[in-house]
Amino acid sequence: MSGRTGDRPTVVVLGAAADRAPAGIESAATFVDLRYAPDAAEATRLLPSADGLFSWRADPDWLPDAWPAASRLRWIQSASAGVDGLLFPGLIDSDVVVTNARGVFEEPIAEWVIGAMLAFATGLHRSIVDQQGEVWDSRRHTERLSGARLTVVGPGPIGQATARRAIALGMSVALVGRRPRRHEDFGDVLGVDRLHDAVADADHVLDALPLTDQTRGLFGAQAFAAMTQRARFYNVGRGDTVDEPALIGALQAGSIAGAALDVFATEPLPTESPLWTMPNVIVSPHISGDVRGWEADVVAIFVDNARRFAAGESLANLVDKRAGHVVAEPTPVAGRGLPPGPAAT
Repeated sequence: MSGRTGDRPTVVVLGAAADRAPAGIESAATFVDLRYAPDAAEATRLLPSADGLFSWRADPDWLPDAWPAASRLRWIQSASAGVDGLLFPGLIDSDVVVTNARGVFEEPIAEWVIGAMLAFATGLHRSIVDQQGEVWDSRRHTERLSGARLTVVGPGPIGQATARRAIALGMSVALVGRRPRRHEDFGDVLGVDRLHDAVADADHVLDALPLTDQTRGLFGAQAFAAMTQRARFYNVGRGDTVDEPALIGALQAGSIAGAALDVFATEPLPTESPLWTMPNVIVSPHISGDVRGWEADVVAIFVDNARRFAAGESLANLVDKRAGHVVAEPTPVAGRGLPPGPAAT
């Protein structure tokens, strides 16, 4: 899948220097020529010669700024599962394919969500705070997850992994997706038009959505008003899928019981945010999927796709750029037959 038939493709690693390259990436040099762009200037210099990019720790502005020079580009590998920070109109409208790190983060994030639900149910989050103040409060009661209801909004890999664990704990689960359909494991998936109905009887509501034009601000004042006062809200999707002031208002008013948040509209979370000091809120610094060893797993996906890319084979984890997530049934990518230039529509 190189830019020119017979050539060894050049792949630029964005956000890494050659002397501080991600561990294990040298294996890709068997198939492609690796170049490194640790900053915007080097990215701009190298992009005209790039057949592929590995977005490792790149600033999201680097690629749009240098896009007009990307005449040979055919493939971009993301180091994360979410690709909203990478996508922009020129890339979406082009023939450049995007792949992500699906398969690395889903299980750890699902475990984080279960851990947050257990913290609320058992009151462990309050016990930790009480311990710091040497407070002994034996009047509190705990709850059970067994018998509780979880609504998962965004039934992709993260949502499904969480749903399976919740069911194993005796919870009932409802799923909400872009459109109504039947899932072979979970039964009926409600369409997003039924969101308010789906959260109305939930004890726990999980936001595992990618960020798209359709999901931006989906959890707003009306969604939180539709929830019960006992409901806890969890966000491991994207911060901008939530109207944060509306969430804060619902928490302050007691309209919902609590929230555990790993993603935010602005990161790091500003010091003036009320979320920091709310006793019914768990703040996590966007690390729910950062299990020890994740970097090696992501690099392994890149190396495998670099081999496929050089051989003109189908790429793994192909993203639907308009939907913002991996396609349900990936189709072959015949790279050597792509028309030249990223601006083709």
